[in-house]
Amino acid sequence: MIPPAFDYHAPTSVGEAIGLLARLGGDARVLAGGHSLLPMMKLRFAQPGHLVDLNRISALRGIREEGGVIRIGAMTTEHELIAFRLLQEKLPLLPEAARQIGDPQVRNRGTLGGDLAHGDPANDHPAIAIALDATFVLEGPKGPRTVKAEDFFLGLYLTALAEDEILTEIRAAPFAPGTGWAYDKLKRKTGDWATAAAAVVLRLEAGKVAYARIALTNVAATALRAVDAEQALLGRPLDEAAIRDAMARARAICDPAEDLRGDAAYKTAMAGEMLRRALGHAAERCR
Repeated sequence: MIPPAFDYHAPTSVGEAIGLLARLGGDARVLAGGHSLLPMMKLRFAQPGHLVDLNRISALRGIREEGGVIRIGAMTTEHELIAFRLLQEKLPLLPEAARQIGDPQVRNRGTLGGDLAHGDPANDHPAIAIALDATFVLEGPKGPRTVKAEDFFLGLYLTALAEDEILTEIRAAPFAPGTGWAYDKLKRKTGDWATAAAAVVLRLEAGKVAYARIALTNVAATALRAVDAEQALLGRPLDEAAIRDAMARARAICDPAEDLRGDAAYKTAMAGEMLRRALGHAAERCR
């Protein structure tokens, strides 16, 4: 199908983009990579009267370390996440996850901020950001504010982003020495959304779990932080009993929608299995 008519705007600064959103109100939508919004427009699930394209705003791109924090511009592409050496060395969960998103065409166009701001529980970056304990910078007419990743996702396609705000930056601390990480994703074919997936950040000390962050993809209306599963691991050896306990607690918070990828019971079971695999892979990297 062909989307309905709309006016196109291409600001060159964050201030100009925010001014457009404030003036145009709820009839405007922000365009980043376009992989989520444009298909919805073609199906007429979304019918904005105005598109505000962020691709000409250079200030929204780039990756740097500043003040002990890694800062990533919201318009940074998946390909750039994969290729950037700083992330490979200090925040490797991000490039590992980005390699599992779409295909090369998608990764060269799709952006980190667009993936997050869309609020789709099937997207990969929401769970990754929660596992990284990331902070988002949102900027609107009243200036910038920060929101923790786990507080940003409020419901299906619903986030803490106001209609006159832009997600400008994603911040996360580099991994401490000895941190393990993994993102394990079950999908039907290359490039597909996850049937279920688990992101894990893990540290072991003296053979016991000293730190654990766990987040799940596409098993509820938002990405989920599995706090009870984390608590099940802390202070214990990462043995079969601890892993089974964490799996059970992770499955208990799942509430997936039934679709062509499987029914609720299957997706819930696969969330537990992806967590098992991610914990194993993360533990192998705790050196």
